[in-house]
Amino acid sequence: MWQRDRRKSAKSTQKHKESLVLMGRLKQKYETEIVKRLATEIGIKNEIGVPKVEKVVINQGIGVIKNKELLEQAKQALAGISGQIPAVRQAKVSVASFGIRRGMVVGLKLTLRGVRMYDFLDRLFSIVLPRLRDFRGVPEKSFDKSGNYNLGIEDISVFPEVDSAKIVIKGLEITIVTNAKNKKNAKLLLELLGMPFEKVQS
Repeated sequence: MWQRDRRKSAKSTQKHKESLVLMGRLKQKYETEIVKRLATEIGIKNEIGVPKVEKVVINQGIGVIKNKELLEQAKQALAGISGQIPAVRQAKVSVASFGIRRGMVVGLKLTLRGVRMYDFLDRLFSIVLPRLRDFRGVPEKSFDKSGNYNLGIEDISVFPEVDSAKIVIKGLEITIVTNAKNKKNAKLLLELLGMPFEKVQS
């Protein structure tokens, strides 16, 4: 019986290790492969200065939801997608025409960093985006001048973690924040991480 428990413990430990490896797959790829390639292609001698993704910010406007149960449902859906519980965003000013009063919950927001960020990007690039209808790649024009990328998802049912029957709010906005400082280097970084950009016909 002692040996059987020991074997179970060993299997459990092995599964935990495998899950950690899978969860950190993209982070590991960045550190072992992408950093060196970026340094070579950009012409940076010190790898500390190589561009990286600093954080991923996810925003979801929820309008006016007075039903606490529906609000909790929306939070659970976003938590399932990201692996992190979102914070609520409150209205800073009152807007009478929309029935919004200052202090009312009007959105959800969360910021991903580290392994959880890389795990989210891995699933976004390899699973979620290819599931979009008529998907031919994401547009290059969505970069800002600092090298950050803004992406809108119209229907969160493309995320496999979401139960389509329980969706309260369909869309969300994703901002991938980099320290690349320009569009060219940021695009190269995201391409090497696996982001599928649309092919521009010459």
